[in-house]
Amino acid sequence: MNENSKVFFIINKYSGTDFQPELEDLIISQCGALHIDCTIEFTRDRGHATELAKKASSHGYEKVIAVGGDGTVNEVAQGLVHSNTVMGIIPKGSGNGLARHLRIPMNVKKSLEILSSQKTIRMDTLLINDKLAVNVAGIGFDGHVAGLFGKNGKRGLVGYIKLVTKEFFRYKEFPVEMIVDEKVLHRHSFILALANSSQFGNNATVSPYASICDTLMDVCLIKKVPLSQSIGFAKKLFSNKIHTSAFVEIIKAKKVSIRFPKPMPYHIDGESMEPESIFNISLEAASLTVIVPDNPKFTH
Repeated sequence: MNENSKVFFIINKYSGTDFQPELEDLIISQCGALHIDCTIEFTRDRGHATELAKKASSHGYEKVIAVGGDGTVNEVAQGLVHSNTVMGIIPKGSGNGLARHLRIPMNVKKSLEILSSQKTIRMDTLLINDKLAVNVAGIGFDGHVAGLFGKNGKRGLVGYIKLVTKEFFRYKEFPVEMIVDEKVLHRHSFILALANSSQFGNNATVSPYASICDTLMDVCLIKKVPLSQSIGFAKKLFSNKIHTSAFVEIIKAKKVSIRFPKPMPYHIDGESMEPESIFNISLEAASLTVIVPDNPKFTH
């Protein structure tokens, strides 16, 4: 067997819009072709992926593969951060923000080819009130939407767009008091995104020049866009040009403290959290090892 011979797959069958039973067969087939000894486990509830990842790491698995969306990736990362165990991603979620940033194919068969890649990077992670974030966290409107999304059992891009459209007119801008690397700032915002990678998911890019290896987070302040300019803003959001919008301000930082007059809804990697009024955010440099495509065009 080669150095990739012991791989642990953690599958969240509830990620995304549906689960394909043949996924397990695809994994076994691909591992067999690569002479890899694989173990497959399915998550049972929230937090289980973290438990499984810690177990796999302590039992000597060289690689642990998260099969699911950004929430699943986050949970697996919680079990592997600051360890020597390598994390891989097979994207099966609604948005797959980190996987898209890493240029991992959305097609399962093609994404499984990453198992043969020898290329890894040490990526940064964020701590938000001592909770791990690997992709993008958001305070305000997107946190509000995250708290509602999927409550009816339906997920996916279409359902998300319908929910955003419905809630957009109800939600108001809010005041923000921040200390960014010891500099005090006052702003008003509709969405305050804390970006480690470049996008929310589904190619909606919140910070086009964000890097997961630059030891900096991108603090993205987005104002409420008038309905008359929403189409133009959406085009920029999905074409890597949001930073050119007059409604967007992006600040690079290592450490951020934020205070609000009342508890604010927020999410971490798409998963809703209990509202809080004080946020302390710090960057953990090169704290997680991730498999990336063995592609010379890849940038991080």
